[in-house]
Amino acid sequence: MLTQDRKALLLDRLGRDGRLIAAELATELQVSEDTIRRDLRDLAAEGRLLRVHGGALPLSPTHAPVATRQSLHPQAKARLARRALPLIRPGQIVIMDGGTTHLAMVAQLPPGLACTIVTHAPAIAAALEPFPRIEILLIGGPILRLSMVACGAEAAEAYGNIRADLCFLGVTGLQSETGLTTGHPEEARLKARMMRSAAETIVLATPDKLGATSPFRIAGLDAATTVISQGPRPDWLPDRVVHLSA
Repeated sequence: MLTQDRKALLLDRLGRDGRLIAAELATELQVSEDTIRRDLRDLAAEGRLLRVHGGALPLSPTHAPVATRQSLHPQAKARLARRALPLIRPGQIVIMDGGTTHLAMVAQLPPGLACTIVTHAPAIAAALEPFPRIEILLIGGPILRLSMVACGAEAAEAYGNIRADLCFLGVTGLQSETGLTTGHPEEARLKARMMRSAAETIVLATPDKLGATSPFRIAGLDAATTVISQGPRPDWLPDRVVHLSA
């Protein structure tokens, strides 16, 4: 089998099975494990998958600049946002991560809602301007350009001093083995800090995030309180996590 044909087979199998195991594939295709590992390295360098010990997992397509992500699944994001709105109650302190799904949520907030929203995303803070009864607390720090959010020690320290009711957490992947993941190590650390600062963590997951993974782990799946997604409950989602399909 030619190299390109073998790589195409690997990607097809990854889409079908949700993971690749190098040893099993080497036996099936009658090539060495080194050959399979080399193919996986090449595909990972092309951004087609994520290598893990012993094989590979699907790479989340949402690990991309904001301008690219804005065009992904706009209708799904709007549906998820509508499903999430009833979880916010008047008087609560709410941490809201950056991301295009949360921007869709802000656009649908009730005009008279009175609460406090804490965010390290300047775009989220600016989008809250039309809501006079929402107190806005903007967390500062160096801006991570990929996501256009503040990061670093200053942001982490600020979140450490907050006790919130809810945290709407942005992730780029949810997967049974790797858990909640994102594409930048500093962002992963800050997101973990945000979760610890809230009584409940809610994840809004568009279809391309379910079963996908990104390079940096935030926390295990059961660290989320609620996952709002589309379709039936994934069988790998922990029982303690409330799943609300859109």
